[in-house]
Amino acid sequence: MLKQRVITALVLLALLLPALFHSRIEPFALLTLLLIVAAGWEWSRLNGLAEGAARLVGLALGGVLGVVWWQGGLARDLATLWSATGVLWVALGGWMLRRGVPGWGAWPVAP
Repeated sequence: MLKQRVITALVLLALLLPALFHSRIEPFALLTLLLIVAAGWEWSRLNGLAEGAARLVGLALGGVLGVVWWQGGLARDLATLWSATGVLWVALGGWMLRRGVPGWGAWPVAP
């Protein structure tokens, strides 16, 4: 188990480090886009979506981010968007903590 994790970490570092230290932002943005698509798929599976629906969520998330990139989103100052997203995320987390463990069951589960 540890051997597999070490190999995975080395492969991911081999992908991340060149993208991170490249002189342009596009390699890192592409790697990040792919990781976000995978995270959207995994999050959907963890929340009970069927395999096809989970893939659709991941691809839709990637599509939206791809459109933002295509429309020049990498050249814009997105500080306001990051701030608003962070505030929303913290507020939602606080709301869910306030609801407690039984509140998690109140979220609708996809078939």
